[in-house]
Amino acid sequence: MHLDRIDYGIIDALQKDGRLSNKELSSRVGLAPSSCLERVRKLEAGGVIEGYHARVSSEALGVQLEAIVYVHLASHTPEESREFEERVTGFPEVVSLFNVAGRWDYLLHVAVPSVNQLQDFTQQALTSQLSVSRVETSLVFEHRRSVKLHTWTGPKLRD
Repeated sequence: MHLDRIDYGIIDALQKDGRLSNKELSSRVGLAPSSCLERVRKLEAGGVIEGYHARVSSEALGVQLEAIVYVHLASHTPEESREFEERVTGFPEVVSLFNVAGRWDYLLHVAVPSVNQLQDFTQQALTSQLSVSRVETSLVFEHRRSVKLHTWTGPKLRD
């Protein structure tokens, strides 16, 4: 799908505020509301816009502790990797899973109510698996989410 300056403007605005009305969005990107809605629908249908999400307060949900858990697998067959990913992403503690290159095979962002639950998760969900050979955990003191993905390719949004 070829994206132009207007498409990037729509993406930029929706990443900052996914609840913008079509009228407000069309005004920001300089299109008629009907043209803007058509563009948004094309971006959704083309898989550029994958969905809309609510950012939720961790504290409000009882999360007192976040950590990055580094995981090294004993074996690296595609089947074992896929099985590990499917099993791990099924745990409610796992916020994100990253398959990475380097010393570790996976980084897991986990969120839990307590240190005891972090320990239980790492012991029961990870180290008890035969496919896992090493685990290391780093506590997260502060977590800031980026508002948007930067569009490295494509036209500049500002002239």
